Amino acid sequence: MDWELIERAVSSLSRGVGVTLTLASTSIVLGFCIGLCLAVMRLSSSKFAVRFAEYYSAFFRGTPLLVQLFLFYYGLGQFDFVRNNPVLWWLIGDATHCAIMALALNTGAYTSEILRGGLMSVPVGLVEAAKAAGMSRVMRFRRIEFPLAIRQALPAYSNELILVVKSTSLASTITVLEITGYAKRLMSQTYAIFEIFAIAGVFYLVLNTVLILVLRRIEGRLTRYQAAAR
Repeated sequence: MDWELIERAVSSLSRGVGVTLTLASTSIVLGFCIGLCLAVMRLSSSKFAVRFAEYYSAFFRGTPLLVQLFLFYYGLGQFDFVRNNPVLWWLIGDATHCAIMALALNTGAYTSEILRGGLMSVPVGLVEAAKAAGMSRVMRFRRIEFPLAIRQALPAYSNELILVVKSTSLASTITVLEITGYAKRLMSQTYAIFEIFAIAGVFYLVLNTVLILVLRRIEGRLTRYQAAAR
């Protein structure tokens, strides 16, 4: 076993951990906000809002994330109105910004379906009781519907978060140097494909293991009343 190669690989790939965490955390936060808005739109009485949320979800869930990345980074950059617009070019012209945008839009679609299911699982009796108590629509959502929906949706949403962390590896296809990006660069220099990508896999495994432990702890705190009832 070439310990010098392993040491070099660990040192090189470690530099991509920060970028991977930035991609994952930022896209998760933005994706959650997008997903929550879309979930509320799906349950609204506005036909336009419902249709928009449905079409959005169908597009981003029905097409591969890799295709979306290429469309945003390589496709949109060909249009003059994108290159001449400072805001759009800030998003599309920078590979990291573009990767975050694509990841956020993609996970937002999946998050919307997860949160929609959680909101639909809220007992109607609780909502009616809140209405009878004089709560406003916003207060009902903030104090009753949203907390209960999160408890119901957390197991499925936990899986989505893990998928987002793994999906950050696709950012390397548009020149972002995260864990996989550094692995591909080192592979082209050493041709040690198995060793380098095995180490990269360990990096992702460690990150996701920590994430799973954190999510289990959060889930335990949110559902501690159920354990006490048993």
